[in-house]
Amino acid sequence: MKFAVLVAIVAEELEERAIDCAKQAGAGGVTLLDARGIGAKEKKTFFGLTYEGSQTVLICVLEKKLSLQVMKALTVELELAKHSKGVVFTVPLDHIAGIDTRQVKSFEEHIKGEI
Repeated sequence: MKFAVLVAIVAEELEERAIDCAKQAGAGGVTLLDARGIGAKEKKTFFGLTYEGSQTVLICVLEKKLSLQVMKALTVELELAKHSKGVVFTVPLDHIAGIDTRQVKSFEEHIKGEI
């Protein structure tokens, strides 16, 4: 079985929608990180203070085919193709240790259900 890491970086206000969407698309668990981004545009300032929007980073370890399904679901649900409110990508995993065997069985059942 091949695995991938799915990384989604979304605006903080989209965090709950992103989590719900990922879980509905088959992600068993999601790791969240708080983040700040530096974009290509000048930052907005107000009396010398710079406003930087908060972001959330979602990380999921998934079976490779499932990672693409979750990525597509997030792209549609959060309208990432229309708005620059986030980005989602996958990275292949060559080695992994410590993944819960129940999660691997869940991946297997999901794959069998599609065959």
